[in-house]
Amino acid sequence: MNEAGLRRLSGEAFCYLTTVGRKTGRPHEIEIWFAVAPDGDALYMLSGGRDHSDWVRNLMKEPKVRIRIADETFDGSALVIEGGDEDPLARDLLVEKYERKPGKLSRWRQRSLPVRVGFSS
Repeated sequence: MNEAGLRRLSGEAFCYLTTVGRKTGRPHEIEIWFAVAPDGDALYMLSGGRDHSDWVRNLMKEPKVRIRIADETFDGSALVIEGGDEDPLARDLLVEKYERKPGKLSRWRQRSLPVRVGFSS
């Protein structure tokens, strides 16, 4: 994983996250908002549906995921980070990136489940 490459893509509006279906074993792709970690070695996402979202349930069973941003694809490992040191960072980065009207995303920020996708070098 080239950290500069991930940072270069941080301005893209969304990414595509592919998880492995927990029941079917088939790829399941969603379009989702993301933010790049300050050190450029991970992505953060927030699940408004928390652990009721299929994509979160899938990655909890099989953390290996694929991320596509623009024309770049990366393999990574996903982890729910609620309550950890990165939790507030993930929430802050996503709201900072996407909130256009102050306070508009405050409820989403507070209630969503933060997920980190890390990449091996």
